[in-house]
Amino acid sequence: MNNDPPFILVTNDDGIESPGLHALANAAAALGDVLVVAPRHQQTASGRSFPRVTWEFSEIPMTLNDGTTITTYAIEGSPAQAVRGGVLLLAPRLPDLLLSGINYGENLGCGITISGTVGAAIEGAAQGVPSLAVSLETEMHHYLSYSDEVQFAVAARFAQRVGAWMLANPLPPHTDLLKLDVPRHATDDTPLRVTRLSRINYFHPEIEEENGRRRFAGLSRRVDSDNLERDSDVHAVMVDEVVSLTPLTVDLTADQGLHALEAAMESVGGPAQPSPLG
Repeated sequence: MNNDPPFILVTNDDGIESPGLHALANAAAALGDVLVVAPRHQQTASGRSFPRVTWEFSEIPMTLNDGTTITTYAIEGSPAQAVRGGVLLLAPRLPDLLLSGINYGENLGCGITISGTVGAAIEGAAQGVPSLAVSLETEMHHYLSYSDEVQFAVAARFAQRVGAWMLANPLPPHTDLLKLDVPRHATDDTPLRVTRLSRINYFHPEIEEENGRRRFAGLSRRVDSDNLERDSDVHAVMVDEVVSLTPLTVDLTADQGLHALEAAMESVGGPAQPSPLG
């Protein structure tokens, strides 16, 4: 029997100096041995991208709340690259858990593939590591900041609770990663709700006219509560103000569309190749 403590990889998309990353590393340290690998600089909205980098890692000490100093690694690259490098180049063995965050700003709705926080968790799942993406609702002007006005303690404790459950239990069938979103005013007693991913565009680009040309002027959040799915992550966090936990899969196949698409292709150019599953 292996009596080694759990081995946990911690990363983020806000950069190695982010207070959210430090909060998550402290939460992870209560669960097992921790390896921190993160982008050197801000990588918000980088998704699961893999820009061309040299795959060089810089060692940076991090002092935890209990006074322990651990070595962290920074890469001039994306969150997904930090995860892949952490798993394949730096980790002594396959991590038992990956924690990504805590992000400045919630990651909700159908735009989550833009998120570097979620992108890192998707990469962890693709490497065979149960992964959790953790985000905290904040004011939008904090998204690219390291503001100490944002308090991560409650979100860190929710991440620790969910992470402990993931270490003790397999993920549900057809689930590769989990997404945790914590409302800004949450307390330790705020309910946690299992949700589906909303199909709405949660963030909306603002378009302005300038000198006869249209340009992007920024993003805004819009929630039409009357038409919002009541079982969704957006409804949970932004309407009911409860913690949202969403199961996700790296398999983007539209299962219900397989046979319908096969039938449709018969009218396009003859019989489609039948699925091996019938």
